[in-house]
Amino acid sequence: MTTRRTDVAVVGGGIVGIASAYAAARRGHRVTLFERDERAVGASIRNFGLIWPVGQAAEVYSRALRGREIWLDLLKRTDAWYAESGSLHLARHADEQDVLEEFLATTPAAVENGVRMITSAEVAERSGTARTDGLRGALWSPTEVNVDPRQAIPAVTDLLAREFRVEVVYGAAVRGITPPTVSTTAGDWSAERVVVCSGNEFQTLYPEVYAASGIRRCKLQMLRTVRQPAGWALGPALCAGLTLLHYKSFAHCASLAPLRERFAAQLPEHLAQGVHVLVSQTADGQVTIGDSHSYRMTHDPFEHESVNRAILDYFATFAVLPRPEIAERWHGVYPSLPDGGVDLVAYPEPGVTVVNGLGGAGMTLSFGLAEDLLADR
Repeated sequence: MTTRRTDVAVVGGGIVGIASAYAAARRGHRVTLFERDERAVGASIRNFGLIWPVGQAAEVYSRALRGREIWLDLLKRTDAWYAESGSLHLARHADEQDVLEEFLATTPAAVENGVRMITSAEVAERSGTARTDGLRGALWSPTEVNVDPRQAIPAVTDLLAREFRVEVVYGAAVRGITPPTVSTTAGDWSAERVVVCSGNEFQTLYPEVYAASGIRRCKLQMLRTVRQPAGWALGPALCAGLTLLHYKSFAHCASLAPLRERFAAQLPEHLAQGVHVLVSQTADGQVTIGDSHSYRMTHDPFEHESVNRAILDYFATFAVLPRPEIAERWHGVYPSLPDGGVDLVAYPEPGVTVVNGLGGAGMTLSFGLAEDLLADR
């Protein structure tokens, strides 16, 4: 069989692979992208569709903003729906407000990008979904972008093939890499560089890299409502106090400790299931609500209604929808590093880069990370 040639081979058609393919292709390289399934069906389409700079650790905040700009540039070249909606972290308790105010006092980069506290009345002006009864205020961030991942991922992939001449090979599992040869179920390619973005597949390619990293899989549960009334729009993405315990941008705040203590006393099952609640919109007016977090290497394939109920119960404390009926339930699984690691980048042999472990921030950080990795290539 003839060995085909490419400059850069990318393994994996999820967001990390798409971002790597784009970064290489826009520098003029011939790029071949391999996806083992007939289309991307993993974590990259099972998420909120939120580009979420406000939640990122300080050391990668600028990377998140750079990724946001790339997203917007690419989306404007497609027919995919998106909204530069921003986000609201709603504070219904004094301890939540304390964390948000400490975050602003200690995170000048966020303030420079327009993040600020707003009043309950200002929340009402921005959102018809947020409950303002008993609301003390909110952290407003203008940087968040809402896409529908089930639409955006294939749209951007098609754009890469159409405008950047990326060769996308679906249904091709990469069985082995012996540089410069990439062996797949669709034949062999010769590549000057290989970028492995294999998501939850840790066993086939460079398993020793994953074993050494301590990476594991995070299982989450999510829900989507029926379509909301015609003309309805969510506006800013919404979240509340539990989210402050989840994102790394708030981890340095000393005021987080009493907030955690209160939730441990009031909502112990939510903490045990890793529940925090984000709210986003889809292209056709449905609303995505989630999620939970369970970390281990192997998960059961089942969804637990008690977890869904915990998510919806907490959602009801800070938001209300015209049509709250649930149309879909699903679970997703994404790779996650221990101890707050933001990404796994390894070079197991010359010409090969492994990129993984972006956790729940893949949509936000992948484009910026890929630009950093390929900047000198």
